[in-house]
Amino acid sequence: MSRPKHVLFVCTGNTCRSPMAEAILRHAVEGRDDFQTSSAGLSASRKGSCNVETAALLKRRGVRLEGFGSRPISDSILAAATHVFAMTRDHLEILEERFPAHSDKYFLVCEFVEIPGKGIGTDIPDPIGMGREAYQEVADMLDLAIPTIVEYIDRTWT
Repeated sequence: MSRPKHVLFVCTGNTCRSPMAEAILRHAVEGRDDFQTSSAGLSASRKGSCNVETAALLKRRGVRLEGFGSRPISDSILAAATHVFAMTRDHLEILEERFPAHSDKYFLVCEFVEIPGKGIGTDIPDPIGMGREAYQEVADMLDLAIPTIVEYIDRTWT
């Protein structure tokens, strides 16, 4: 049996992309007790709610995000994570600059998957203010990326 894994998703405000990824991963590994997932933001406020478009999208999919409250990234949050997935290269660079002690945990969300028409290692775009289709695009990208994240962690984490 492998050690528990704690996957942390990081975006800017911790209201759209990272909570969506947190919920989709939690749903994907439902029934497995070896995974935990959470999220945080580089510029997040404390205990803010999930964006209404993200909440609506998750509800339509039957995916729960109960008890969510946004939170700013911190050294203690990073220390608790075994794997940290950033939404964009810019997020990754900021993490590496501000928290270099944890850089061995950092990955891009799309690091292990080719997104059609965009390639491998593409950024997950910020959907804020862009309407329902933009949130759906993020969810579609996460639907492709999450299984590759789980597979990578299962293959490499002991």
